[in-house]
Amino acid sequence: MNEQAVRKLTAEILAGIAPEADLATVTDSEDLREALDLDSMDFLNFAIALGEKTGIKIPEADMGHLRTLKGLLAYLVR
Repeated sequence: MNEQAVRKLTAEILAGIAPEADLATVTDSEDLREALDLDSMDFLNFAIALGEKTGIKIPEADMGHLRTLKGLLAYLVR
């Protein structure tokens, strides 16, 4: 996946979990949970959906990489 595809997929998944969340207002280094007011279940659902949609298994130990767009992009764009 390229960066643009990851950003688009991230926005789509978040729209289904937290429709009021606007990814366009979040900088690459902000914590997505804080910036978009996601609780732990929202974030877990986001990580699960991201793994399902990309086909990449995301172990619980790696979920910290998904907290920011910068980390998420580095994790998924390999």
